Amino acid sequence: MTELVKELSSNAYPGRGIVIGTSEDGKYAVCAYFIMGRSENSRNRVFVEDGTGIRTQAFDPSKMEDPSLIIYAPVRTLGNYTIVTNGDQTDTIYELMDKQYTFEQALRTREFEPDAPNYTPRISGIMHVQDGNYDFAMSILKSNHGDPSACHRFTFTYDNFKAGEGYFIHTYMSDGNPLPSYEGEPTLVDIKGDIDTFTNNVWNALNEDNKVSLFTRYINLETGEYESRIVNKNK
Repeated sequence: MTELVKELSSNAYPGRGIVIGTSEDGKYAVCAYFIMGRSENSRNRVFVEDGTGIRTQAFDPSKMEDPSLIIYAPVRTLGNYTIVTNGDQTDTIYELMDKQYTFEQALRTREFEPDAPNYTPRISGIMHVQDGNYDFAMSILKSNHGDPSACHRFTFTYDNFKAGEGYFIHTYMSDGNPLPSYEGEPTLVDIKGDIDTFTNNVWNALNEDNKVSLFTRYINLETGEYESRIVNKNK
């Protein structure tokens, strides 16, 4: 297991990231989603509540250049499912699962982002909490090692995991030009403390210059009730 704080603080630019797991006391399903940015356009964003989920929004609308890949709903809920992604594939998963597609089937209709030369991976997660039972899955859609003629699709599913454990997936291995896509399985990480401790740990570990926004949620495994936090650098 890797310390989540150490993993985050050792990488100046992991890009966008998803953490899903179980709280230290074993009572909550936990998720986090963060965004980072290098350009003024990417940094000009905040998270705002949108029903039971969130969406990204321009902090200063007059400075918004291209909204196509940066304005979307990262988190939506569908019944007992919580969907977390780094793009508009949130809507694809929501709409197709509502038509009885599976998480994996829905993502087969999508591929990595068309932002040459990076071809940013699309990362997604889905949490299912019902009657004390909890499982989740994570997905990454990426180019063929920078070749956009093919899409590699990976899905990882988890159940019966231990308290205080989670998995972390992000878009980039590090900073660079072009940005190197994430490689390997989701990283096993620790999840410490209550929602405020967890939120503060993640936010403070992210690179000060590049971090933009963070969302966290703790879902009670018995009742399905949840608490969420939003932290925005732009205020």
